[in-house]
Amino acid sequence: MTDDTLPDRELVDRLRRGEATAFDRVYSAYHPRVFSFLLRLSGRRDTAEDLAQETWLKLAKAAPGLREDTTLAPFLFTIARNAFMSHRRWAMLDISRLVTFGLEVVSSAAADSTPETQHERARAIALLETALQHVPLASREVLLLVGVEGMDQEEVARMLGLSYDALRQRLSRARAQLADKMESLQKKERAMGVKSPRGETT
Repeated sequence: MTDDTLPDRELVDRLRRGEATAFDRVYSAYHPRVFSFLLRLSGRRDTAEDLAQETWLKLAKAAPGLREDTTLAPFLFTIARNAFMSHRRWAMLDISRLVTFGLEVVSSAAADSTPETQHERARAIALLETALQHVPLASREVLLLVGVEGMDQEEVARMLGLSYDALRQRLSRARAQLADKMESLQKKERAMGVKSPRGETT
């Protein structure tokens, strides 16, 4: 078995022993996801960078005392979320700031994508990111953890200190809020006469 396919239990065991290669492997596997979560949660790249660094420092500090049955994804996202919540309590965050991080994925579009397809994809992603930044924080975090990160709902419920039923209710409400906000933004676009790449008014 290579380092690329190590299960959590073996990685945790190596972390507990202080093996630098294990930390590097966990960082490589989870840093993009943790950073993306923090970026969308905070709406600021500089804040996300600082909080991601704090997350990894806390992992390094906690590594020797990790439980043998630690599951890395929930553990790391809990650290990241707590770091953000702590930062938010002590800093003035402009959480309504629009972010367009999602536009970066356009560069990875298939080679045969037409300019019109790429434009529509960019527009859809920008609309989603804008809507995401305008739903309440509690809704945003469940959408990111469940919808973007694909984490198990029971794990997310434990992370947030909620019952499973309460988590499902929050998620359902969050999805409705996001859909309402996207519809509102689309109506605003139509009212402003935003045109599609084909010259049609959307």
